[in-house]
Amino acid sequence: MTRPRTRVDAHVKVLDDDVVALAKERGIDALVYAPHFTRLPTIRDRAARFSDDDLTVVPAREVFTGDWGNRRHVLAIGLSDPVPDYITFEAAMAEFDRQDAAVLVPHPGFATISLTRPEIAAHADRLSAVETYNTKLLPHQNARTRRIAEATGQPGFGSSYAHLRGTVGEAWTEFDAALDGVDEVVDAFRTGLSRTVVHRGGAAHQIRGMVEFAHLAYENTWEKLDRLFLSGDEPTLPTNVAYEGRFSDVSVYSGALSDYRPK
Repeated sequence: MTRPRTRVDAHVKVLDDDVVALAKERGIDALVYAPHFTRLPTIRDRAARFSDDDLTVVPAREVFTGDWGNRRHVLAIGLSDPVPDYITFEAAMAEFDRQDAAVLVPHPGFATISLTRPEIAAHADRLSAVETYNTKLLPHQNARTRRIAEATGQPGFGSSYAHLRGTVGEAWTEFDAALDGVDEVVDAFRTGLSRTVVHRGGAAHQIRGMVEFAHLAYENTWEKLDRLFLSGDEPTLPTNVAYEGRFSDVSVYSGALSDYRPK
């Protein structure tokens, strides 16, 4: 008798009909949807729209904490209330604790935007899992993430980290249980349910990873320029009216993001 299992692509940035179709074609049961700079109510509404009996879409936020010189990304699932970007790391973690969210560490040790091994060790009790395979990372970088998880005693998770539609379902976290709906997926991460990290293989998979890695150049040039100077006030800035001033005292920037001035 085959044991029930659930495949979760644990971090994607894109979601539409084509993404859903590809996820199902690749046997994915759930997607964790966490687009950049998008408020939680918008993410939640879109996740509900694309969820059905065959695919659960879990709303999540990859929160950008700290200022330009001390950036740390954390992935929170199971949030009940919105949390903005560009607040202090400690303020973000305190808010996740208050909401009893599952806190995942994406791409650990990558560039200057990720939690480091000492930081993960220091906050181990507040974290639910560390990413050990990310399609966007190079092989030596994924090897390092596995070493970090092992050294800090954290459960692993895998994701396509798809910023492009064709990458969805290239990697996943396979839980040793049938998980029905958003709450059960969140609980699986929160409670450390037994799982295996799996990814597709072959030249096609390697090419998808290279395409995603190359996409970083776009993200860090034109897209960032547009966000900082052309598009106006970001919806996830702590100064946005939607947050009603609740995070003003822990914001790491003053004014609009285009000012880019530390307080």
